[in-house]
Amino acid sequence: MSTIMLPGSPNRLGALFDGEGANFALFSANAQKVDLCLFSDDGVSETARITLPERSGPVWHGYLQGIQPGSLYGYRVHGPYAPEHGHRFNPNKLLLDPYARELRGAFGQHEALLGFTPSDPAGDLSFSTLDSAPYVPKSVVSAPEALVPEVERPHCRSDEMLIYETHVKGLTKQFTDVPEELRGTYEGLASGPVLEHLQKLGVTSIELLPVHAFVDDAFLARKGLRNYWGYNTIGFFVPEPRYHGPAGRAGFRAMVQRFHAAGIEVILDVVYNHTAEGDHRGPTLGFRGIDNASYYRLIQGQSRYYVNDTGTGNTVNASHPFVLRMILDSLRYWVEVMGVDGFRFDLATTLGREAHGFDPNGGFFDALRQDPVLADVHLIAEPWDIGPGGYQLGQFPPEFGEWNDRFRDTSRRYWRGDDHSTQELAGCVLGSASQFDRDSRRASSSVNLITAHDGFTLADVTRYSRRHNLANGEDGRDGHNANFSDNFGVEGDSDDPVIKANRSRRQRNLLATLFLSQGTPMLLAGDEIGNSQSGNNNAYCQDNPIGWIDWENRDDALADFVAGLAALRKDHSSLRQTRFLHGATRALDELPDVEWLDFNCRPLDWRDPGLSSFALILRGSGECPREAQVHDTLLLLFNRDNDDLEARLPDCPKGFFWCLELDTSAEDAFPKSDAGKEIVFVHGQSVVVLALTASGERI
Repeated sequence: MSTIMLPGSPNRLGALFDGEGANFALFSANAQKVDLCLFSDDGVSETARITLPERSGPVWHGYLQGIQPGSLYGYRVHGPYAPEHGHRFNPNKLLLDPYARELRGAFGQHEALLGFTPSDPAGDLSFSTLDSAPYVPKSVVSAPEALVPEVERPHCRSDEMLIYETHVKGLTKQFTDVPEELRGTYEGLASGPVLEHLQKLGVTSIELLPVHAFVDDAFLARKGLRNYWGYNTIGFFVPEPRYHGPAGRAGFRAMVQRFHAAGIEVILDVVYNHTAEGDHRGPTLGFRGIDNASYYRLIQGQSRYYVNDTGTGNTVNASHPFVLRMILDSLRYWVEVMGVDGFRFDLATTLGREAHGFDPNGGFFDALRQDPVLADVHLIAEPWDIGPGGYQLGQFPPEFGEWNDRFRDTSRRYWRGDDHSTQELAGCVLGSASQFDRDSRRASSSVNLITAHDGFTLADVTRYSRRHNLANGEDGRDGHNANFSDNFGVEGDSDDPVIKANRSRRQRNLLATLFLSQGTPMLLAGDEIGNSQSGNNNAYCQDNPIGWIDWENRDDALADFVAGLAALRKDHSSLRQTRFLHGATRALDELPDVEWLDFNCRPLDWRDPGLSSFALILRGSGECPREAQVHDTLLLLFNRDNDDLEARLPDCPKGFFWCLELDTSAEDAFPKSDAGKEIVFVHGQSVVVLALTASGERI
């Protein structure tokens, strides 16, 4: 292979093979020279070091004839090492290509990864001469990849979605129905037993915790732990190699295709708000050594230090045009080449920050919303970060769904018996209109959750009143304090049949609240089978049975219950409305689209702080045109009291009666009774649902 470098092109960043060679292009506005370093096939020996010959604006580029796909490379970038001015160039550090599609090798834990000498009294102001190449993976020249055919996508509407949040490895690592060689891999995630389980549950969209290449934090490695969740990205175009199965990197795309064939979408949890390089004491792996002052937001007047709106040490400067370009190029790559159907943006408030603060019409959102490739995928925001004004629930553009933590907390508080929680739950059950009903947003904008990867599992919400995180090595100080959980008198497991029955009913009630509410329901993987993390509510570093789902002790009855809830929701359009309900009069029948009543069919006393039971009539939204108004009518009865109550049913139109559809207190929770009674018995701590029915059939 020739080592003569031709000028090449600056137009497309990364290493692009064209059949005869590869064009290399790297953005760095502040560099003085960029060296391309080639390596032997085993990644051990540096075989050539070639300076990129051309610079077009901030892009350094060159074309190398004869280089083939699979060749290993990295960059050494020269420039000022002046941390006090925001520059941390150090050519002794081999840097990953931000646009690499594949990495070969693994990160080591070594002082050479640091741009400074930690033992030097000057700290990060000192300069390290150690070569980091032996301790970092190498970027790989990739062959061109075909685009995924558009016809393969399920294209699920937001009002029909049931999201299932899961971890690639954790879902299958202990699932013995999956072939052993596939457990914990991309292929295992889309294996037959998993697909069968998800289809039984009615899942439409699987949301994966981060799968972009990430790094194990040094402080975790020192404690013998790993970054399990993966919120420590270093490669925005690279499928994380630790989840590779027999097919290697190709297994990711094959996984997506299998999900699509089963009618299930794939959504990625993406972390564009920070990187694995941490704060000023962190390693130099790529972005920091390529152009620290461009890739990161630095404290004004103190450029040695990073803005830390993310709580992870650094904040990606998404308002920089080339950084924004990288994010958009990454998103398009995962859609067009890897076939994914949407994204959940971690700490999305950070991405919307401009100089004046969070701006829903800022550069990131403007660019995202006008992109034709991204116009047809799901966009979900985690609507907060830890910076000033970081909590932005309901403030994102109308194209976004948003994780609704208020739904989570309010649902738990209601069933725990907290005062005033019924009034708050009322808004949550109707899609949290006070947060989301603006700019013609859909009622599905609220992504409702009872649990997520961060926090207690559903089983632990009913087993523990406090966190038990000693295994994380932080003396139990990490994780949330406000869990709004209830241990029913015993912390942890119990053999008491009464306690066990109460815990099971609480789980069913919380799940029922999730599936009966307007918005988009999200289920945490394992909750449907009673998975516990032994009270650990921050299992981010538990790549072991604490973090993995326990299939051996699964609760199949609970899984059947979740499947029944999903079927109930699918059968009744009044639970999946696109417009918000405000009590408007419907043109269809001149009835209000929603009514709140007590169990005697009288108006509720909203002033009662201890209000604990209510009846809710759901009809199609009065805001819809007459021809679009649904005929489906449901009566929801919530009773969190310990006492059993009688509820008088509202009058029915002539020829109709109320048909019992759900009773969370019953062994057969979905009786579909045609009793047509005027009074229904609502057991303590239970939810009952009835459907208005004519001639024994739903309408």
